[in-house]
Amino acid sequence: MLTEALQRLADGRGGVIGVEPGLVIDPDESWTAAADLVREPYTLLAGLVGQTAARWNAPRHVGAALFWKTFGYWQTLPMALGWALDGRVPVMRLADTYFKVSDAGVTIAASRVSWGTGVEPIRESLAEAQQPLVKAISALAKVGERTLWGSTAEAFAHPLTCIVKGDYMALLAELGSPVDGLVEPADDGYFRRTCCLWITLPDVEACGSCCVLRPQRPARS
Repeated sequence: MLTEALQRLADGRGGVIGVEPGLVIDPDESWTAAADLVREPYTLLAGLVGQTAARWNAPRHVGAALFWKTFGYWQTLPMALGWALDGRVPVMRLADTYFKVSDAGVTIAASRVSWGTGVEPIRESLAEAQQPLVKAISALAKVGERTLWGSTAEAFAHPLTCIVKGDYMALLAELGSPVDGLVEPADDGYFRRTCCLWITLPDVEACGSCCVLRPQRPARS
């Protein structure tokens, strides 16, 4: 069910999607092991962060946050959709994950995928596959881990708002730290509680979910 949904998403986007619809690939020289991103001194990661920063004429820490917003979104999306569609969650271990630069920013796939059900496989995947990247990006570019995890939280909220309807708030609450509490519902959408740093670029408009657009709560008397 999930791979069919991903293929429909790809078809609707003219093939521009950041995850292989079938999830599994036989990696050739065009693919790079995601585990290489967390190998010190983070040469590969630094290059990708620098490319992102140069693309948007952004400081390095902003480039790092925007790189993770893209990479983390596509890494998270299959888990979010699988959970919402039928409860079957694809797990891509970091050692099995590959990526390439693409029109979607990056495209992610794995040499093998295991399947679980419910929230626990997602929680384990965040710890095993995303936490090392978050820590590496934070150390490399001096961008806060909470900022980066806010993008992962949004990567659950966005597809479950815009692609397949799902109770992302219940999912985030069950997942707990480090993603719970980083988005909040608002009418038919949501707002982030952390900034992805896009708004710090010159001459850009805030994302629709940007924390700077959140209505101010009345002060307590």
